[in-house]
Amino acid sequence: MDPDPDPGTAPKVVLAHDYLTQRGGAERVVSCLAGAFPHSPVVTSLHNPDDTFPEFDGRAVIASPLNLSWVMRHRFRIGLPLYGWIFEHARLPRDTDVVVASSTGFAHGVRTPPGTRKIVYCHSPARFLYLMDDYLGKPWWHSPQGWALRALHPVLVARDRRAAATADRYLCNSSVVRERIKDVYGIDAAVVNPPHSLDPDGPQNPVAQLATTSFFLTVSRLMPYKNVDVLLEAFAELPDQHLVVVGRGPQRAELHAAAPANVIFLEGIPDTQLRWLYAHAAAVLAPSKEDYGLTPVEGFSFGTPALALHAGGYLDTVVDSVCGYFFDEATPRAVVAAVRRLLAHPLDRDAILAQAERFSPEAFAARLRAEVDDLMSSPKGAQ
Repeated sequence: MDPDPDPGTAPKVVLAHDYLTQRGGAERVVSCLAGAFPHSPVVTSLHNPDDTFPEFDGRAVIASPLNLSWVMRHRFRIGLPLYGWIFEHARLPRDTDVVVASSTGFAHGVRTPPGTRKIVYCHSPARFLYLMDDYLGKPWWHSPQGWALRALHPVLVARDRRAAATADRYLCNSSVVRERIKDVYGIDAAVVNPPHSLDPDGPQNPVAQLATTSFFLTVSRLMPYKNVDVLLEAFAELPDQHLVVVGRGPQRAELHAAAPANVIFLEGIPDTQLRWLYAHAAAVLAPSKEDYGLTPVEGFSFGTPALALHAGGYLDTVVDSVCGYFFDEATPRAVVAAVRRLLAHPLDRDAILAQAERFSPEAFAARLRAEVDDLMSSPKGAQ
């Protein structure tokens, strides 16, 4: 990645993110932001180094007082009603010129003193507020969490909309999120697609039990809306194929119990092994309706095609019959058909690698730096 401007002359940028407690696509994007602004600290509510990416280990991370609680660091979802308040009362380093806030629902409300600008990079307006049933994986009234969120909904939505209005500039990760931001906040956001961030030229270590096995790959948190259960049912109908699931989450026990013999679960693996998995998979499977969906793009950088749901952020990144194949619904039958289509009609690796160039970390870093420079040269209040 190209070096950033001389820190002595460049605007003083501070990064903000909701919480650094997991290894998801949003956290991958924050690691790319950290690469674009290597001298910038990260303001967050919680930081659990063991459960997020090691790229933050050498970074100045400013966590809230909630980080003193082991329970909060390891069960961050129980704190959802608190994070909005936490960012409203966050303290920024002195002389901050610009905050770049990576947000899935909270960091866009980080308080800025007079004269400090704010760019929000929105992965999505909060799913637990505006897509509650998708977030829970069932109608809200079918779970205690749903009743709690519903009771708090008016207060949380009012705070969330006030937070969105504090931004000087709004960016987002995909066309579908741009439309959602317009519907929810009335804000016209610019689309800046996130990059692949797992360096394909980095070291690889094989996963021993897969060294001689052909396999399909999904990298996903084990949550209801991710539709990993759909993949398990599909591969029960494909006994001659193997599926590798990389991830952890609240559905872990349930999914492990339901998995057929040709499914292998991995979690907490190092990037060296994740690179090897992406490089050797027959395809990356992406069965959920995502706001962006980083895993197909990561796969493209290794020349690996995607089999993706024809919805959400994948519409921005997957070109059917070029770098992958779409399936129209998240059902086992549709996934089986997509797998069989790829096996019968393999795709050209060079075309897949060419698609990956659209999503390089260098292009992303240059765009974000340009946004910062443009904002600093614009009158206060200009978008």
